[in-house]
Amino acid sequence: MVQKRKETVFQRLRYKYRLVIFNDDTFEEKLSFKLSRLNVFVITGLAIILLISGTTLLIAYTPLREYIPGYSSTRLRRQALELVQATDSIEIQLLHQKQYIDILQKIIAGEEIESSQPDSVPIASLPNEEALKPSEREVNMRKRVEDAEKFNIEAGSNSNSGGLKNLAFFVPVKGVVSQEFSPDKNHPAVDILAPENTAIKACLNGYVLFAEWTAETGHVLIIQHSDDLISIYKHNSALLKKQGNLVRAGEAIAIIGNSGEFTTGTHLHFELWHEGIAIDPQKFMRF
Repeated sequence: MVQKRKETVFQRLRYKYRLVIFNDDTFEEKLSFKLSRLNVFVITGLAIILLISGTTLLIAYTPLREYIPGYSSTRLRRQALELVQATDSIEIQLLHQKQYIDILQKIIAGEEIESSQPDSVPIASLPNEEALKPSEREVNMRKRVEDAEKFNIEAGSNSNSGGLKNLAFFVPVKGVVSQEFSPDKNHPAVDILAPENTAIKACLNGYVLFAEWTAETGHVLIIQHSDDLISIYKHNSALLKKQGNLVRAGEAIAIIGNSGEFTTGTHLHFELWHEGIAIDPQKFMRF
């Protein structure tokens, strides 16, 4: 009985029906379709599946999904990704800048810098070599000064300063050395006594990396040179250059003074740092 009922249901699904479309005025037959319930179910199911698939593809691969609540904009996601990348770059740059500032602060304070400082700390980029190239007049003037004062240019005993042996240093100030280079006594510099109002000269071409007042060392000026070389001038009474200025060797950059807490008289506290290590200026010039 149950089997007969199942067969009856299946047979009913396959009963044929005709769908006819007539012209309402002339009763002329226009279209005619043979249908069954099974065909209608199959066609309707396929139509629903195609509609769902088409809608899914439309939402997944076209910008139309941005108009559906809950979906984020492609442009907003792209901007968010760019912001994340920019933030990462800024964090790295800030880390390098902080490391660099820490080294400068130690140099300004006269502290010894460990040779294990990270090599990734970037030294500020040097100015264009063409911009620092001395003119013919400056070359001739430097030669006359060198011949007159008999500069003693020689390589330092420190292997780190070996690459500086060919540089022609200009003496920042002529005077008497009151305290020599003693890094073991926390004095990585030479102190030169000279009369008041004496002009301090740049020892090499470069640009001003720092030109500010500090409580301990008064008016301080730091110049970045080529070959990862930095020169520092402390206890000045006045600064003639500002941060970012290009300077030439022998150009006046400050006036000797007695400023800051760590001073006992008018003198220049002069330091040379090569690749983060203090070197003795007296191995390269006569004061």
